[in-house]
Amino acid sequence: MKKGILVGISALMALSLGACSTPAEKPEEPKAGYTAGTFTGTSRGMKGDMNVDVTFSDSEITKIEITTTNDTYGVGYGLDMTPYETLPGKILETQSLNIDAITGATITSNAILSAVGDAVKQAGGDVDALKAVEVEKAAAKDETLDADVVIVGAGAAGMSAALEASNAGARVIILEKQGIPGGATTLSGGKLLAAGTEFQEAAGFEGDTPEALYDYLKGVGGDLIDDEKLHEFTDNALGDFNWLIDNGVVVKDVEPIHSSITPWRVHNTLEKAGMTNGNGGLITVPLVKAVQATDAEIKYNVSANELLTNENGDVVGVVGVKPDGSKVTVNAKSVIIATGGYAQNKEMISRYPSAEGYVTSVPRGNVGDGLTMSEAVGAQIFNAPSTQIVFTSFTSGVGINEEAGLIVNEKGERVVDEFTYQYHVAEALVNSGSKIGWYIASANDPAPTVQYAMTLDSTLKAESAEELAALMGVDPTTFASAVARYNELCAASNDEDFGKPADKMNALEGTIYAIEMKPVVTVTYGGLVTDVEAQVLDTNNTPIKGLYAAGEVAFTGLFGTEYPCCGMAIGSAVRFGRIAGINAAK
Repeated sequence: MKKGILVGISALMALSLGACSTPAEKPEEPKAGYTAGTFTGTSRGMKGDMNVDVTFSDSEITKIEITTTNDTYGVGYGLDMTPYETLPGKILETQSLNIDAITGATITSNAILSAVGDAVKQAGGDVDALKAVEVEKAAAKDETLDADVVIVGAGAAGMSAALEASNAGARVIILEKQGIPGGATTLSGGKLLAAGTEFQEAAGFEGDTPEALYDYLKGVGGDLIDDEKLHEFTDNALGDFNWLIDNGVVVKDVEPIHSSITPWRVHNTLEKAGMTNGNGGLITVPLVKAVQATDAEIKYNVSANELLTNENGDVVGVVGVKPDGSKVTVNAKSVIIATGGYAQNKEMISRYPSAEGYVTSVPRGNVGDGLTMSEAVGAQIFNAPSTQIVFTSFTSGVGINEEAGLIVNEKGERVVDEFTYQYHVAEALVNSGSKIGWYIASANDPAPTVQYAMTLDSTLKAESAEELAALMGVDPTTFASAVARYNELCAASNDEDFGKPADKMNALEGTIYAIEMKPVVTVTYGGLVTDVEAQVLDTNNTPIKGLYAAGEVAFTGLFGTEYPCCGMAIGSAVRFGRIAGINAAK
């Protein structure tokens, strides 16, 4: 991540402002007064502290430079619609802190505004006055556009589709609900799944094949797998992997699906990424830049809500709405639905009792609108029997990294081999009737995520199991017994209760910590039923002419009841996004 990227006034003054009616009379701007100089404002972003250097004359803000941030897009990624590129310019141009946050990056947007406000205070300025400055906005206006292909959603599937369709000569328009592209992929760990790569060979795993990858994924997915679609993915995973690299994605290394599984197949775009979330921009940013280099047009802050059909039932366009209420109608020969999953739709997720009280890291716009608008024109939807659930600490990632400590359920009982694959840990907790889990560790735990969690205020700690049980709200006798038994098994180097490998067991000594793990949903299964050509099928299994889908909105047939490994969702989104783009452009 680059730091200290200078935001030039001349470039930023060209940025347009957002929209609503222009006031009849522009209010008088407050008389600003500052101590001239540069002051560093600090705030809390999504992934840590953010520092912003703000330079003042005695009457105005003259320069804004974001110097430290760990948030998803990061300074220096260079997309022209992220908060880093847009907000400083709007503040400079309007001399106002009354700036709308970027949809899809609200936390980061507010962190920038807060840090600038902090610097204003240090310079002796009036923050409240700057927040009261009204910003002129354009009047709402409906628009009608024509395209060969319109794509709803600008994540991995949508961008892959756009690139293929545009390169095939089609006039492409992408409608993105948020103010930034990337969707759930940007908020992911940025991992790619492939077999037969040079990175595998460098790590000592030669000869991996599409057939071997298929066998693994089929073994996990079982009867819910569409064999033709899965073969389409595995047979082309290496080609798609190299296609992403050709379009600017940089792969650093390869890691195992789980340390008990060989060969290693999960490729990192961030070196030594582990389970780090929020690095998927290393995939989506190059894709967006590749699309921007074509004639395709991306329209942000447009929420598609209706598919247009002709008298034959063919899909011939889409209607969306902007935040100001104005409509965008796109007439097209083909429509590609790439709206992502429905993890932010609590009503849809409520079908799965094990997800009660869940949290999610996916964008707030992932509410299943692609499903509802497609169903309205006759699309077939498969309601999966389960959704992807893991139990983890949302703030630290503890619980899904093969840690060496103890995991107990909400009763304080040990119910699983903690080293097993993360989804099996979740299954054991759910089957025990637990809606939460607790990861128990001591200072000698080697996992970096655990060491980080120990620094957080939300982590409980005590000098005895009984004291910790009281803080956790579990039965002290039950919990103390679980701790004692775990230490006994560690001392014997033999987990005769659950079969955890001896070298993965870490005794609990001295101060012990309890880290709460809640159900987390990041991928939803099922969705639109499509064929291997990415055509959406109706309830008679007949393709709906003009309608295609790719990505999480159409994961039917690619997943069973368990998420098989990191990188599968992104990889399949790219595969069927490419297919959808090619076919829609014909």
